[in-house]
Amino acid sequence: MAVRPDFQTLLNDALTGLQNADTPAGDLGARLAEHPHLALRGHQSVGGGCIADAARLETDVAPLFVKTHADRGDGMFPVEARGLEALGTRIRTPQVIATGSVDGVAYLLLEWLDLGPVDDTALGEALAELHAEPQPAFGWPEDNFIGAMPQLHGEDDDWARFYGQRRLAPQLEWAAERGLAARTIDAGQELIEALPALFTDYRPYPALIHGDMWGANHGALTDGTPVLFDPATYHADREAEIAMTELFGGFSPGFYRAYQAHLPLDPGYRVRKTLYNLYHVLNHFNLFGGGYGNRADGMMRQLLAEIR
Repeated sequence: MAVRPDFQTLLNDALTGLQNADTPAGDLGARLAEHPHLALRGHQSVGGGCIADAARLETDVAPLFVKTHADRGDGMFPVEARGLEALGTRIRTPQVIATGSVDGVAYLLLEWLDLGPVDDTALGEALAELHAEPQPAFGWPEDNFIGAMPQLHGEDDDWARFYGQRRLAPQLEWAAERGLAARTIDAGQELIEALPALFTDYRPYPALIHGDMWGANHGALTDGTPVLFDPATYHADREAEIAMTELFGGFSPGFYRAYQAHLPLDPGYRVRKTLYNLYHVLNHFNLFGGGYGNRADGMMRQLLAEIR
């Protein structure tokens, strides 16, 4: 966060990559690659992020959006870019121009999108369409990130096993290292062992999800077209996506009506949404500490009571 990039140097680095590529990144990337000396006309910081700094770059071709942070060598931006590109085959996302690192600064360069008011009905319909197409397996080909924390993957055809071992178990391990109460860790381990009981009458299929679907990670173009950004993409039970929309709020009743009209939720979602939001609450404990530990404990005991 405390890195001040030279944006012209950053643009030059990205442009070199585009000009050396066999296929420049998208239509905008091809336009940019035609300009051997892309000129920066100005830049303005953009707020809203807690992991990376963001700015609007004014160039002589088009305005661009860039995210930057000190290069930690963890590949956060390249995997985010691949997640955006995967989602972008089914729903509008910002076009990825380039990722890279220059002078110790990692960057993700995207097209700039002018956003307008969100049409909640259109968003619900678009998300239902995204989720409707079954994918080959649960998981993702590579590890990525949920916020600043690693999100572990691999692929599995058993959702309960995947969710227990690749979602809850790592978060519990990190939470134990950060001092979460032993009784809460024990409850979490008991819950992982009991997960199949929550899926006796429900067989989820792998759906492509955004993965970090809270109110700040979506918007709309000025014509109302829904746009998703800042993903933690993978193939999951679609209920996990809808559950997160309820965790922090920001989605209207019209969104849920539109989604359910196109892709109704199973009655058991009422219980499983707590299971899916437990992952994000544990993640928030690992990021921020505080009362998230007590909240996670209550959610675990609620779920165990349902199972028993």
